[in-house]
Amino acid sequence: MFTVVVAAAANFGIALAKAVAGVISGSSAMLSEAGHSVADTVTELLLLTALRRSERPADEDHPLGYGPARYIWALLASVATFVGGGVFALYDGIHALTHDREPGDPLISYLVLAVAFLLEAYSLRTGLRQAAGEARHRRVPVRRYLRHTPDTAVKAVVMEDSAALAGLVLAALGLLGGQLTGSGLWDGVASILIGLLLVYVAWVLGHSNTEFLIGRALPRAKRDALRRELLAVGPVEDVLELTTLVQGPHEILVAAKVDFRDASTAAEIETACEEAESRLRARLPSPGCPSRRVRRAGIRPC
Repeated sequence: MFTVVVAAAANFGIALAKAVAGVISGSSAMLSEAGHSVADTVTELLLLTALRRSERPADEDHPLGYGPARYIWALLASVATFVGGGVFALYDGIHALTHDREPGDPLISYLVLAVAFLLEAYSLRTGLRQAAGEARHRRVPVRRYLRHTPDTAVKAVVMEDSAALAGLVLAALGLLGGQLTGSGLWDGVASILIGLLLVYVAWVLGHSNTEFLIGRALPRAKRDALRRELLAVGPVEDVLELTTLVQGPHEILVAAKVDFRDASTAAEIETACEEAESRLRARLPSPGCPSRRVRRAGIRPC
């Protein structure tokens, strides 16, 4: 939550400064960067909504909770990045190329870009620190964690802040090219490159959230580990079916159809189900979350 709040506050201030600088300097790249920051601000607000909606407890109408709600709002956030940032930047860049205009004084734009770079770097540092902490807990590299994590809010902040820093560099190069050559060509090219970058980020985040909305299972290695845990329970003879579903960063649904030994009594089967649940909870800890949010395993005898 803190990571998203920091990113939203930084992007809002940056958007205003870029818009003013873009109008004063007449820079297409700066206006594209302003649109980029506005899109990022909307994205962060949608991510905050996603976090709040997904944390509501389960109720009678939603017995599995509201975890997947975060992916709906996060998907809308990726659409905001695509439309508000990518498409606007592409349009403005093409317009700058087809309507050549003389560059204005770039000084204020350079100052805004420098301040924006520092703020975006701080926001990215906050997101990377959170991602690194989660990666250490899971004993995986940070890059692998960001690629596969179900916490798409942190992934969105890291990707968008990284794209923001790259966009700032592109905008600065566009301004410098226009200043040295006196042509608006470089400014338009920078704007188009910023747009393409944002379209790519939006596609990656949209694809990631869509996967979880459709329903994504745990990785095969973890599924195999869960199967071994179930087979270690005394009366269990075989695991016929094992279904896992990621419902949020700290929520996993596990359902299994198992074959108990023929001589097992009702009391032994009941005890085995309790033991299986305990083993699964121990195998799938949920850091920073109450144990009730790790869904009860469904064990169905064959």
